[in-house]
Amino acid sequence: MPEPFTRRRLDQPRAPRRLTLRVDPEAFGRFSEGLARFLGTGKFLFWQTLLVITWITLNLVAVSLRWDPYPFILLNLAFSTQAAYAAPLILLAQNRQDDRDRVSLEEDRARAAQTKADTEFLARELAALRIAVGEVATRDYLRGELDRLRADLDAKPRPREKKTSY
Repeated sequence: MPEPFTRRRLDQPRAPRRLTLRVDPEAFGRFSEGLARFLGTGKFLFWQTLLVITWITLNLVAVSLRWDPYPFILLNLAFSTQAAYAAPLILLAQNRQDDRDRVSLEEDRARAAQTKADTEFLARELAALRIAVGEVATRDYLRGELDRLRADLDAKPRPREKKTSY
């Protein structure tokens, strides 16, 4: 049998009772970047050029379809509106790219600083090893010393051994 009353947690705030619109704050930025990418393509330039040629041709040739006579005020208004919206969207996309580049640059600087510190540490360790190896007796050094001692022993006269008879 289901419980008619469900307990609410007192340590958490209640969910709002009104309808709220949840908007992704990055959605408009992603849209502006996509639009800026599209505006910079040859595909966009092709379709825009085709539209302008069609617009002008219809307004010059088709007498009954002249919705925008010769100075093409409506076409200019459309271009002005397009430019008025495209410029801020392109700037927004550039600002977002600048932010990403700044983060990437900071990570690169941190990585370069860490690499430099690691390289300096390894250089110090290598120098310490060279000094330590320089103080260690090598096989050739020991062989030379033993040969010199043998030569010294061979050069010294040996005392005669006493013969004892039993």
